[in-house]
Amino acid sequence: MEYITLNNGVKMPTEGIGTFLLTPDEAESAVVSALHSGATLIDTANAYVNEKAVGRAMKASGLQREEIFLETKLWPSFYKDADAIDKTLARLDTDYIDLLLIHQPAGDYVAGYRQMEKAYKEGKVRAIGLSNFNIKQMEKIFSICEVQPTVLQTEVHPYNQEPELKAYLKAHGMVIQAWYPLGHADKALLNEPLFTSLAAKYDKSNAQIILRWHVQAGNIVIPGSKNPDHIRDNFNIYDFALTDEEMQQIAALNKNKRYYEANAAKLAAYALMVPPVDKQK
Repeated sequence: MEYITLNNGVKMPTEGIGTFLLTPDEAESAVVSALHSGATLIDTANAYVNEKAVGRAMKASGLQREEIFLETKLWPSFYKDADAIDKTLARLDTDYIDLLLIHQPAGDYVAGYRQMEKAYKEGKVRAIGLSNFNIKQMEKIFSICEVQPTVLQTEVHPYNQEPELKAYLKAHGMVIQAWYPLGHADKALLNEPLFTSLAAKYDKSNAQIILRWHVQAGNIVIPGSKNPDHIRDNFNIYDFALTDEEMQQIAALNKNKRYYEANAAKLAAYALMVPPVDKQK
């Protein structure tokens, strides 16, 4: 595993397991498989309603808590709940969270950020950051924050490489974390002739080539899977490196194509949605 040092000195793995759209049973099994495959970063969220399962998986893995980098996200309807982070800790059955993000720039996200800053100062959270924010929305956070955000989690893949956003983040000491790192399993992306050619050269799969590109490009990745073989393969990308020329060839595939677009209606709905976190198994 390789690591990135965040702007507050915390070391974060460059790759982990994502649990978006996984049921509690699926998430528990996937996280155990990932931790047994060399992963140490786990990504979950209030809204995924599988935090309890992630907590069980961490204990079932046999790893010590300090060996695991745990990341979760605060949902908009909880931004004003003074106990939201303590409740999140209880669901995860842990004393601290390694990285806590504002999940959506919806509702009173400044209040949510203030909650995270408080938890950071109290030692309940080791680093804080943002998810799905654009530059304008991040500017608002920078104008009020006492604790700098460390990470922006957003959609990044070879068809949507976000060079301008990454330059902005670099100027502010932040790093980018890619969800949909494989392009939402878009067959056109996965089967790009360039990836097929590189896969043959390095004796890897097309997906492994894409994940290796991410890591070399400075992106933290959280591919999601419930297939133990795929999970194991996703972390078998550290025994080779793409050349500078190959990295440039992949950069040329950028189309600024997103598979998810936020809009005012979606953000308004997110602010009102209350995930059934207390009913999860």
